Amino acid sequence: MGEIVAALATCHAPQLFTYPQDEDHAQLDASVAAMRELGKILDETAPDVAIFLGSDHLETFSISCVPTFAIVAGSRALAEFAGRRYDLPVHREMAEDFLNNLVRAGFDLAYSEDALLGHTFAVPFEFVLEGRPIPVVPFHTNVYMPPLPGPRRCAALGREIAEIIASRTERVALIASGGMSHYPGTWKYPEPEFEFDRWMIGELERGNADALLDMTVEQLDEVGNTELLNWAVMLGAIGDQPGELLQYTPTWHHGHAVMRFLPARPKATASTVSDQTPGRYEFKNKGFEFYKHPPASAYKLNKLLFDVRTDSELRRRLLVDLDGVAAEWGLNAEEKEATQAIASVGTTERVSDNAAILVKAGAHPLQALMTLHAVHGEFRRLRQEAENQE
Repeated sequence: MGEIVAALATCHAPQLFTYPQDEDHAQLDASVAAMRELGKILDETAPDVAIFLGSDHLETFSISCVPTFAIVAGSRALAEFAGRRYDLPVHREMAEDFLNNLVRAGFDLAYSEDALLGHTFAVPFEFVLEGRPIPVVPFHTNVYMPPLPGPRRCAALGREIAEIIASRTERVALIASGGMSHYPGTWKYPEPEFEFDRWMIGELERGNADALLDMTVEQLDEVGNTELLNWAVMLGAIGDQPGELLQYTPTWHHGHAVMRFLPARPKATASTVSDQTPGRYEFKNKGFEFYKHPPASAYKLNKLLFDVRTDSELRRRLLVDLDGVAAEWGLNAEEKEATQAIASVGTTERVSDNAAILVKAGAHPLQALMTLHAVHGEFRRLRQEAENQE
């Protein structure tokens, strides 16, 4: 009989790869160290397969096709981010079993044999898996492009996943990648809801999964935690299992959290977060504010942003020939002005400062910020090449 031997949750912030100057590097070091502690749990539990419960930052599916749930059911799991590339074996037999049986169970699961995954997967591949020869099965949940599946629906998926695991023979690790509070690309980026994070961590340490599962997707959007839908899938699979906080760091724009749920053990240290939590978190319940579906009228702009992120030559053209790129893509005056923010990203103090004008023109906030980071990296490479030629 198959068994879930480890259930882990981790942050996946791209800054853990890039270490930008506007970050406190000691905070990033702490998050990396906590993720490596999760890796030690894999050594302790010796799983036959690691199921990665992740999402897409509009890196893989963009706006061309956005599945609610998807699985990589090919032979290899490919991920790229910040110049790093991963090519890991997929436990194909288990992936195909999931695909067939989840569809039969009423989950219209999309699948891909060659999807290129982004930093949601690349970061834990690097710091949790860390070269361990464990086959993987990557799952995708849509957490940024409404309409989103609710936490209860995600938990129902997790329960079906657990039943399929139980019908097999493998020892399985579940790794939920995401969270906590952050608002990339929006006006609220420097103002995360750390109070919510502390409340939720406290509830999960007490084994109260309903604290998350009873939330609406609009409430998750309100507190910058739609990525907790990945945690909801895991919680559905393991039930009300008390968690243990390994690390929580409130950076200037993001709450980094790393927790273990299985295997259960007495807490190694007393939580310094749960003790600070209020008895109840009060939501404003104003509906979706931060991550709405972008208007169809802005399709060209959003498609350009996606292609810029995946095409180095296009990034360089944008930096040196903005007028030509804008004309080729048929951008209107507002979109062209907004695109200027991408071309000038190398001159701003913070990459995120240039996102607002793109969002105003119709760009998805996360798409805008991720593209700015990609072009900023290209700007630095061009500058280094010029310096080397002098």
